[in-house]
Amino acid sequence: MMVVINGVAHPVAEGATIADAVSAAGSHPGERGIAAALDGRVVARAEWAVTRVHEGAEIEVVRATAGG
Repeated sequence: MMVVINGVAHPVAEGATIADAVSAAGSHPGERGIAAALDGRVVARAEWAVTRVHEGAEIEVVRATAGG
């Protein structure tokens, strides 16, 4: 199935979760400073492994960075 992660279409397996999408975006789900949203709704990290994505889902994965 296809989902959109950070504006780019990605194939993911049926039954994929937000944790899978975070990995597909190039981040590790256990990494600190990562946030994810599904169809415009922030998903709590504790729910990543159980929140399934659907065909055409729009997922945003963001990483906090420090700088000056």
